[in-house]
Amino acid sequence: MNLHEYQGKEILASFGVRVQRGIVAQNPDEAVEAAKRLTEETGTSWYVIKAQVHAGGRGKGGGVKLAKNLDEVRSISDQIIGMNLITPQTSAEGKKVHQVLIAEDVYYPGANEPDEYYMSVLLDRANARNMIMYSTEGGMDIETVAEQTPHLIFTESIDPVLGLQPFQARRVAFNLGLSGQAFKEMVRFVSSLYKAYINSDATLFEINPVLKTSDDKIMAVDSKVTIDDNALYRHKDYQEMRDIREENPIEVEAKEVGLNYVDLDGNVGCMVNGAGLAMATMDLIKQAGGEPANFLDVGGTADAARVEQAFKIILKDPSVKAILVNIFGGIVRCDRVAQGIVDAYKNMGDAINVPIIVRLQGTNADIAKDLIDSSGLDVQSAIEFQEAADKVQAVVS
Repeated sequence: MNLHEYQGKEILASFGVRVQRGIVAQNPDEAVEAAKRLTEETGTSWYVIKAQVHAGGRGKGGGVKLAKNLDEVRSISDQIIGMNLITPQTSAEGKKVHQVLIAEDVYYPGANEPDEYYMSVLLDRANARNMIMYSTEGGMDIETVAEQTPHLIFTESIDPVLGLQPFQARRVAFNLGLSGQAFKEMVRFVSSLYKAYINSDATLFEINPVLKTSDDKIMAVDSKVTIDDNALYRHKDYQEMRDIREENPIEVEAKEVGLNYVDLDGNVGCMVNGAGLAMATMDLIKQAGGEPANFLDVGGTADAARVEQAFKIILKDPSVKAILVNIFGGIVRCDRVAQGIVDAYKNMGDAINVPIIVRLQGTNADIAKDLIDSSGLDVQSAIEFQEAADKVQAVVS
């Protein structure tokens, strides 16, 4: 589950990480009131207006601007709220901005230029360890840094049993070229950041930039946070942070009916039981010359109601030109799945307007094939993988 910047900062602050303070606003009036509160609480007279969307590169799309007075807070907020923000991490249509973060200005006017760093905590799957990745080149796309100056990216691999060791936090501060009070501040920052990552069951904490202010304070000016969905049962308060407006509406609907669905860019819809078989089915579609339009695991209870829901979800994608149903009858019998497909097809009627190829293998597969073939519906049955691939190729070529 992705979080907005202001939500990520709330989690960071709860674990002792110093953050750029801010207040979220849903409209220009709230933005002005938020700015007034910030002035009272922090003394800031300039304000950073930040669009709150689940995408990076907001500044490049005009989603981050500086306001030097309350009139500018109102006008800039009015410009940003409601806009379709297009960044390198959004689609061509962009994402609609529903709210902005009014943040204090931490780049003190007249002071020495502050230093910006990049820092993230994430899982290194290759080594089965957590990792802190950091660089002196903050405020830039880390991909650009990795491509052009890879020697400026450092990593700390963290033993999952021992956790972050004090010498590792000190090494981070040393590699960033810090000394004195800034060195001590960075050690505390790194330790608190890793504590937040572990205790929130996150899969990513990315801070870009981490700022060293002119008075040697270290703080998170931005935050990109992803929480592990499988751990949300331990964090009821984090569940309430979910913003479905930022998510794919088809994926949201699929989740509500208990389907494991991921939207893709292809032209062949997939309906499969089991994640491993789903991955193999996507490979099969690619081999046949098509492109998978989705990942869809219906699970072990592929009855008529569930199959019908799956068909409806798949057909919401206008790019789907065919549907491949690939079910292994282990937990569920193939003949029951076949009957479910027939029933769902009859219930939906003209709503199913693309060819359907059904491969059922396992318990009662022969009975299932007879059910499909004798149904009189425009459904093609297959037994072998290659047979299904040939039929997919015939409808997409």
